[in-house]
Amino acid sequence: MASVAFLGLGVMGYPMAGHLRNKGGHDVTVYNRTTAKAEQWVGQHGGRFAATPTEAAEGKDFVFSCVGNDDDLRSVTIGANGAFKAMKKGAVYIDNTTASAEVARELAEKASALGFSFLDAPVSGGQAGAENGVLTVMVGGEQAAFDKAKPVIDAFARMVGLMGPAGAGQLTKMINQITIAGLVQGLAEGIHFGKKAGLDIEKVIEVISKGAAGSWQMENRHKTMNAGKYDFGFAVDWMRKDLGICLTEADRNGAKLPVTALVDQFYKDVQAMGGRRWDTSSLLARLEK
Repeated sequence: MASVAFLGLGVMGYPMAGHLRNKGGHDVTVYNRTTAKAEQWVGQHGGRFAATPTEAAEGKDFVFSCVGNDDDLRSVTIGANGAFKAMKKGAVYIDNTTASAEVARELAEKASALGFSFLDAPVSGGQAGAENGVLTVMVGGEQAAFDKAKPVIDAFARMVGLMGPAGAGQLTKMINQITIAGLVQGLAEGIHFGKKAGLDIEKVIEVISKGAAGSWQMENRHKTMNAGKYDFGFAVDWMRKDLGICLTEADRNGAKLPVTALVDQFYKDVQAMGGRRWDTSSLLARLEK
């Protein structure tokens, strides 16, 4: 059993922290910006809650975070009441936020100077993956810190991989989102085309999903897309945040992402339709408006 803190109890962090407590059997202290959410978590799972990230991190072997963006991450790590003020020597900070590679490298450098390790470890699998403890975790950092942290991360993960030095986890997550953006748009266009052609979409998917066109998106989202229901996963607002990170990094490293940039604009259209909290499969709604 390890002494663990978890900062950020959103739709992902709440169940992830729960798995650390219940499946992993760890001693968990949680922090959330809204105290009522932390109190709710403790009422459900046990453990303790702290008033600040500094208090939560005090004396812990591992500190996890899953917050909104780069600014939120800096706030809970190096802000006025940040966790870095209390991290003990030799501890490991594991950040599960989808953020920039730049902030990951910045915080890894600061952590090293303070005598502890930092891993950027964004996740994929959505809310369902978090609730079921089967997330994919893409990690950037040093091998020794990864080896120490992996058995703890395993409590909420199906796959955990070290992708390279600090920032490599975030870069891998960017590839994940770039790939998903193209897949969802292709699926949306396929379903839209099939409807216009008068085909039975269920029969079409039953056949093509077993061939080269098959994907997780097709298997798990085609039914709800076909029904015009878009409340089953990762929100459009968050996808645009992630694609913005991808496009900024591409500007920096010279990568060409024409499809990603186009799909990002399509998601902007969905936002304008009132779909900010719809899931990412709502690209179909744009085609059908």
